[in-house]
Amino acid sequence: MKRTALFAALALASLPGLAAESTGPLEEVLVEGRRTSLLGLARSASEGAVGAEDLALRPLLRPGDLLELIPGVVVTQHSGAGKSNQLFLRGFNLDHGTDFATWIDGMPVNLRTHGHGQGYTDINFLIPETLERLTFVKGPYHAELGDFSSAGGTRMTSTRDAQPLSLTLGAGANGFQRLVAQGGQTLRPGLAAGGALEGARYDGPWRDLKEGMEKLNGEAFLASDGEERSWTLRLRGYQNRWRSADQIPARAVASGVLNPLGSLDPALGGRTHRFSFSGALDQTLGEGVLTAEAYLIDYRLRLWSNFTYGLDDPVRGDQFEQLDDRTVAGGALRYRWRDAGDRQHRLGLEGRFDAIDNVGLYRTAGRQRLDAFRDDAVDEGSLGAFYEMSWAFAPRWRAVLGLRGDAYRFSVDAASMENSGTRQDAILSPKFNLSYSFRENLEGYLSLGRGFHSNDARGTTLRRDPQSGEAANPVDPLVPSTGGELGLKFTSTSGLNSSLALWALSLESELLFVGDAGNTEATRGSERWGVEFNNFWQPAARWRLEVDLSWTHARFEGDAPEGNHIPGAVPLVASGTLTYGGALGPFSTLRLRHLSAYPLREDDGEKCDGSTLVSLALGWRWPRLALQLDALNLFDSQDHDIDYFYASRLPREASDGVEDLHFKVFEPRQLRATVRLQL
Repeated sequence: MKRTALFAALALASLPGLAAESTGPLEEVLVEGRRTSLLGLARSASEGAVGAEDLALRPLLRPGDLLELIPGVVVTQHSGAGKSNQLFLRGFNLDHGTDFATWIDGMPVNLRTHGHGQGYTDINFLIPETLERLTFVKGPYHAELGDFSSAGGTRMTSTRDAQPLSLTLGAGANGFQRLVAQGGQTLRPGLAAGGALEGARYDGPWRDLKEGMEKLNGEAFLASDGEERSWTLRLRGYQNRWRSADQIPARAVASGVLNPLGSLDPALGGRTHRFSFSGALDQTLGEGVLTAEAYLIDYRLRLWSNFTYGLDDPVRGDQFEQLDDRTVAGGALRYRWRDAGDRQHRLGLEGRFDAIDNVGLYRTAGRQRLDAFRDDAVDEGSLGAFYEMSWAFAPRWRAVLGLRGDAYRFSVDAASMENSGTRQDAILSPKFNLSYSFRENLEGYLSLGRGFHSNDARGTTLRRDPQSGEAANPVDPLVPSTGGELGLKFTSTSGLNSSLALWALSLESELLFVGDAGNTEATRGSERWGVEFNNFWQPAARWRLEVDLSWTHARFEGDAPEGNHIPGAVPLVASGTLTYGGALGPFSTLRLRHLSAYPLREDDGEKCDGSTLVSLALGWRWPRLALQLDALNLFDSQDHDIDYFYASRLPREASDGVEDLHFKVFEPRQLRATVRLQL
């Protein structure tokens, strides 16, 4: 196989929503960004790709904002800069990633049975300058994605080229400082080494505390490219510590006791690290390409929070610590080939094992432990296998048929022997995608599939509530979902690339372990449906406009006295991005994101007000130098980054507390300047 054909196969294989990995003669597809239509390659209307050109021009408050490159995804934060972001998509409050699978360079980011939340997704270890490509799918129609993918998933790919040495220096309001060194070297033809190192500090705009975030982040790689074989070895290291101003009660702000940028507990925050070693091999084998991936991850998080202040303990307060300390090992084998009938096949086998030495929940005061609610060790292993066939069975028709199977084993060694035990579960997930080409620039899609998310292992063996001491029922280990989508993709010679999708998704149950409380919370099944309309238009070489609209109807199943609305289900998300610029000269990006009001209680009696956020980047690029100025929250909006409604207790309030809105406001307008120098 020629080298260009091999690279084309690898590029296609990296797109989680593309069934058209082909060998034999292959068409080379260069993913430059959303301008790439994927007509004839995509399985569903809602999948897509974003290339380095689009990644480089966005104004970013935090690394997690990169996920907003996916149309319809909203990234917020209710805690400090070192914590995983809160995610919203397709009527889901995804918490920190429960139903959205995220992968970086072949490594899963979602952490199951996590101390803070199931599927916890923290991408603060990613250095944005190293990101080369982001691909995404939505819905449970894609055989290569298993756990946490009911709403969709993304795969991010970092650069593996020997880039020239460069320095990036950033500085801005609220004590923001950032330095990135990046570069590489060709050791011999076909063999390159490189890496990046990042250091960052940030104090934040809060009145009663300084975040004092201190982050150190680095990665190094060794990559080889040949005509028949390509491989990469990558080493990453990340550590971070911070203090945080969490959400605050609206009544304290309304009475003047607290500033909207204030905090009620100055000892909140966290410390975390993530070290990993991974490798990937692509080898021409027979008539196809074999891909092998392996990874080893060392991870630890200590997180201190206080959401209810004095509701449970008016003397010592309600601060608590969540601990997660684990090692994750896993890998995958995939083989793709094209048969004599021009049918394309993919066969995959995946394995993962989480050795969780300690996952705990503790009552604290001033970060000092007082009592332990949970102090457990967990071993969780899984095996997954999938097969998928893409078949152009008629001149205009293409079918992609897939089947995935997953098996899990949970072993819990709880502090309370009554909550210890072992559970096993397995699930089959069929996938079906059908596309029809109306003409060269218009394609229609019908997609159906089953997905799932795993529950926290501690919930699967639970017999007694660790706080109340009352008897409790264990939850199902795996929770299935079923979804469908009908859509169109369209592209025109004028530079317009559009997609329209009508989708529906049902979950059998939204049973989840509540890491903040140490027990499980059972909800009814749910149903969601909606419409997405995504547009990318490049009217001229330097101008690009993106307009994305997503509307969702989300309800719990059945009729219950408390109501059927799903708290945190955002009905409308609208975003627009206008970009001007080329390889050299002036450039700018104007970004707008709007969330409509959404319910905070099941009876819809309390709603947030919605929010609108606008940011701007301006700059100039020369051959070896680039200057950029970001205006984050350009119009100094005082809308809320996040809203919740629950009971808490302030001093001199009744023992049962007060049900109230709790919110975190947008960070005020701030300017950040960046200088990039190529040495």
